[in-house]
Parts: sequence; C-alpha cells; structure tokens
Amino acid sequence: MANPDLRDWLAQMEAAGELQKVSGADRNEEIGGIVDIYQRQTNRPALLFDDIPGYPRGHRVAANILTGVKRIALTFGMSPESTEMDLVNYWRKYLAESKPVPPVAVKTGPVLENVYSGKDVDLAKIPTPTWHEEDGGPYIGTACMVVMKDPDSGWINYGAYRVQTYDDPHIASVMCSKGKHGDILMRRYHERGQRCPIAVVAGMHPILFSIAGIEIPYGKNEYDAAGGMLGQPVEVIHGPKTGLPIPANAEIAFEGTIAPEDRIDEGPFGEWTGYYAGGLKKEPVIRIDTFMHRNDPILLGAIPAVPPNDDTYYRGTYRCAGVWRQLEAAGVPGVQGVWSHEAGGSRMWLTVSIKQMYPGHAKQAGLIASQCHAGAYANKWVVVVDDDVDPANMNDVIWAMCTRVDAREDVEILRGCWSTALDPTSYPQDLRGFNSRLVIDACRPWARRSDFPKVARSSRELDQRIKAKWAHVLPR
Repeated sequence: MANPDLRDWLAQMEAAGELQKVSGADRNEEIGGIVDIYQRQTNRPALLFDDIPGYPRGHRVAANILTGVKRIALTFGMSPESTEMDLVNYWRKYLAESKPVPPVAVKTGPVLENVYSGKDVDLAKIPTPTWHEEDGGPYIGTACMVVMKDPDSGWINYGAYRVQTYDDPHIASVMCSKGKHGDILMRRYHERGQRCPIAVVAGMHPILFSIAGIEIPYGKNEYDAAGGMLGQPVEVIHGPKTGLPIPANAEIAFEGTIAPEDRIDEGPFGEWTGYYAGGLKKEPVIRIDTFMHRNDPILLGAIPAVPPNDDTYYRGTYRCAGVWRQLEAAGVPGVQGVWSHEAGGSRMWLTVSIKQMYPGHAKQAGLIASQCHAGAYANKWVVVVDDDVDPANMNDVIWAMCTRVDAREDVEILRGCWSTALDPTSYPQDLRGFNSRLVIDACRPWARRSDFPKVARSSRELDQRIKAKWAHVLPR
C-alpha cells in the first residue's frame, strides 16, 4: 500500500466531522484572519481553503491541523475518544518501543506531476498566505520539512523551520535558530566556503510534519522515525539537483542551495510565544533550482500565534513524554502524569503529577523537570501536584496552587536558565539567551499528610456507580 498522504488525512478528518471547508478567502488577509480566530480555542475543526482569489480552483491551503485531541488521536491511529494523557502515553510508548523504519527510494511519485527548473521556477503559483497582519511577507514554510545532509557522514536531517517567500519567485529564506540541527549543518558547509544543499517540503501527511517539529536526537534520521510511526517506509524521490530525499507523495517541494553570506531581510513573523519577538533580521537565502508540485497542490500550514495553536498544541504531548521519561531516568519515582500547557507554547508551563513517597519528593521532581533537556528550553513555570490532580485540567491545577501552596516554603526561583530571544522576558538584552523560572510545590505538605483536610469530591467508586446508572443524563 502506498504511503498515506495529506489528501488521505483530509478525507479521514472530513469523515470524522473534523474538517471545515472555506471558499473564497483571500491569501493576503482573510485566510490568516480566519485561522487566527479558529485557533483561539482548541478542538475546533481543521480548515481547508479553496477558490482563493487569483488562483485556479483546487490550489488549496490547509491549516489548524493538529489543534484538537480527537484529530491528533486519529492522526496517530488512536481511538477518537482518547484523552490528553492518552496522547502523552502514546509518545511514552513510542520513545520506549518504536523501531526505526528507513525510507525507501522510488523513481517517481505525485510530487513530480509538475516540475520546473531555472527561469521557470515560480513560487508565486502557490497561494501562500500572509498569516499575521504585521508579518514581513507570505510564509510558505510553517508546516514544512526542511531537509539537509551532513557533508561528512551523509546523515539526513529534516526539521520545521520557517520559510518566507518574496516578490522574486526564484528565492526563499529560511530561519533556523542557533543550535538547531539545520543551523549546525548549514554552518558546516559555509565554514568550508561551500553552498549548502537544501530542500523544502510544504505539504505532506501530518505525521511527517509532526516528526519535523519535535526534537529527534542529533544524528538520527527523522524519516526513520516517521516510518516507525507509519509502520512502513516513507517513499522518497531524490531531488533532481541536490539528491536530497523528498516524500514522493508530497504536495509541494523545492530545492536549491544557500551560499555563505547570502542574506536577505526576513520577518517579522508572529511566533509561538504570541509575539513578533524575532523582529526583522538578515537570514539565509535559498536560490531555488527545482520547484515541483502535484496537480491541484495543497499548501499545509501550522501557524504560530497567541497559544493555543498548531505550533504548540501537538508538540506538547511529545514534550510531556520526554520530560516524564527523563524524570524516571534521573531516578524520580512515582510520576503519574506530565502536562505542558498550550498557553505556554508547550514549553513555558509544565505540570507534573506525582504520588508522594518521601520528604522533598515534590521539589525534587519540579527542579529536575525544569532542567532536564526536554523541559529546560524557554521554561518559565513548573508546578508539581499530587496524584489526585489531573495535570491536564488547569482548573484543578490552579485549585491545588491556591489551596496547597505556602509561598514561604513551596516556591523556588531559578536564575540564569536556558531560554530564547523569542521569550519577551529573556535577559540580558544583548544576549537574550537566559531567563528565570519558578518551581512550585503544589502538593499536600509532606508533614501534614495525615491531617490535611479531605477533598470534597465524589470518590472514584461513587463516580463509577453513578456513571453506570445515570450515563443517559451525564455530560459527554
């Protein structure tokens, strides 16, 4: 069976009642505005735009793709009734048990239905939106795969880096944050005075994109990881110019090279923190050699904005699994759940639920969660709660903070921690690489376990009896 593609996914979502079609919205303002309103609340449908003014019918844009629990669950082959913690446990099992499945090269595929090179390259054929009002231009790369190769080992890496288009339809720019794998690989070419080969894929099955947006370890191939999730090898064609692997059933792709010191104004762009924090900067220029797309191409978008949004929501479940796994690897027992709240862009707020087992257990869990690799970058708040609190239920988390925290004993401030320039409060201003963060012990005080007031909530046993008899009147 051929790999599932974006069109298969859209059909699956439509059958599940998880797709809203929109006709006639323009790419300069209205597509981005509609997506922004949809993303302000989770669990609204995915969006598919068609009849975009100035473009042929069938040249479409899909967005708001992974902002709902049901949609993420269906994408990963899970029950539509899955919960937030079920998604976290999916990634925990994946991290522990998944076997890599390497990609397989094929001679042709739908992405080669239309191929242009040289002067015929024209990115303007794609109805690329200006996603936010004050963006510096259209961004074809939001839900994208940016493919590069290590010049020494041949290691193939792909990540999700933002890609802007310009009035010149033969170029694009790419912004890779310092220290990210794409930045490391690009610098290896440039330090030798060589042009860096690069391919950008801008429409694919969301499983391939979901791997692009998470931290697969350095030296590991994201195609192998995606194959493990799909349960079959990802079929790839080799780019005609660069030889880089591109999904054979991708909607849109282009390849080219980046020369040392070749830079262009890039941004501003509304980012995952909800701010235009990156500003206008000089970023690398992709000189495009080959542009290819399917008939009636579909551009896939995952738009960072004020959370919740695509860029933060689905990643949070993976990040939670990573933090959980690293807590256990550090010897912290009794972890019952981890949640990375979407309001913090899946990074800035972590809640850890534990079954307290010894004095200092809660604070130990909080301090390690705030500094382990999966939880350290740009984190601002870590809250540790007891096992009677669902870490994904923010009302209950705040209730625990209000009723179980003594600020004299239960709050720690950590300074000089790992952050990003996209954090508006990072410091110092000339470096913007550090921040401070709070670790809050919102568990029942260890010394008062026996006499702390009981919770005024029905027991699990009573809940089960009520649900068994009164399911027809209870909220679904």
